[in-house]
Amino acid sequence: MSHTAVVLAAGKGTRMKSDLPKVMHTVAGRTMLDWVLDAVIATGPSRVLVVVGHEADQVIDSLPDGVESCLQAEQHGTGHAVSVALDHLAFLTGDVLVVPGDTPLIDGATLNRLLAIHRADANATTILSAIADDPHGYGRIVRDEAGDVAGIVEQRDASDAVDEITEINAGMYVFDARELVEDLGALQANNAQSEYYLTDVVAAVVARGHSAGAVVAESVAVMGVNTHRHLAEAAALRRIRINDELMDAGVNMQDPSTVYVDHGVVVEPGASLRPNVHLTSGTVVEAGAVVGPDVSADASTIRANARVWYAVLRSAKVGPEAEVGPYVSLRPEAELSEGSKAGTFVEIKKSVIGRGAKVPHLAYIGDTSVGDRANIGAGTITVNYNGFEKFRTEIGQDVKIGSDTMLVAPVTIGDRAMTAAGSVITEDVEPDAMAFGRARQVNKPGLAARLWARYRGDSGQ
Repeated sequence: MSHTAVVLAAGKGTRMKSDLPKVMHTVAGRTMLDWVLDAVIATGPSRVLVVVGHEADQVIDSLPDGVESCLQAEQHGTGHAVSVALDHLAFLTGDVLVVPGDTPLIDGATLNRLLAIHRADANATTILSAIADDPHGYGRIVRDEAGDVAGIVEQRDASDAVDEITEINAGMYVFDARELVEDLGALQANNAQSEYYLTDVVAAVVARGHSAGAVVAESVAVMGVNTHRHLAEAAALRRIRINDELMDAGVNMQDPSTVYVDHGVVVEPGASLRPNVHLTSGTVVEAGAVVGPDVSADASTIRANARVWYAVLRSAKVGPEAEVGPYVSLRPEAELSEGSKAGTFVEIKKSVIGRGAKVPHLAYIGDTSVGDRANIGAGTITVNYNGFEKFRTEIGQDVKIGSDTMLVAPVTIGDRAMTAAGSVITEDVEPDAMAFGRARQVNKPGLAARLWARYRGDSGQ
């Protein structure tokens, strides 16, 4: 039997105290709405419709191909939102799956179970519920003496007795489309919020003598996000799922509680993640690589058996067997080839470091090509910017750059050439040459002693 899915994503999320639409807040590297849509699409719906409202254009722009949207211009409750959706869909038959967009821990398996039980029991409506340790804030599932669902009471409308109920409404339902249209038309806003509650449809179904079922899910799966505290809790639970899957697949983690891996990150079996590692979307870590401690990598690739520690990588590539760290910044388009090294307090941007080449410490390499097996001395800077334009530096194979060398681009250093320590190189250096670009040293005998005497005398010491 076919079904249509409706995702409610119109709310502002007042308690988030943010200009960002509520469902656009991120959990483990993707929006809450993205997580919900994944779960919904896993049920195989014939159509998926997202009801938008606050900052509608931003939400619509985030939707994947094939997902429709409709505007709830004024928010008058969940019942009103579903009415807007049905007006958009028109001539709807079959089942309607309704899911809130702020439940980023819901999964396709749970929603498929909800649909299966709804169809097997031939219910007019079936609710997803959970048993909560702390049910405050949620609507309660009210059952009759036989244990059948009699209705749902929202927190603000609950009596003391209903307030004691721990079975909560997850805000996820399956309805028969034809009956849903009829029941929505009869909704009244006679409640503390003066809103049209979708939950009132359940009582209407029961009042007509039809059955309403409830499928109990794990409370974690149906957790709603209304505050930044909830958002952090949901992100932590998502990270646990991601890390557990990685470790089950063969990834080593010394302390999973300090490893942050976003959705879309690939970590191959045999890789090791040390404490305080942050890997964001687009990052790939290959087998045998050791990452961390204290590494942040965004949209970067760390190849097999590389070692990266105490480093920040942004759209960078670290080759096989390469070493990065400690205290390294690899900016966009930095690429370290096989067996190369970027060492202590090194920054590299838009540059390729050749096979076996080394930038061991205290250097800035920008807009540069460094040849295989070259060695860049401490304190070296490629002076790539004149305040208006960027220029490139070309360093050949087997080159030795002396400590504290300024390479003023554009400039080329030929294969096997050397530069003397403390040089400012402004002209090309031919292969096999030694370049000196510094002033000649002059020693003045006795001058230091005379200066000492003068200043001691001036100070009276």
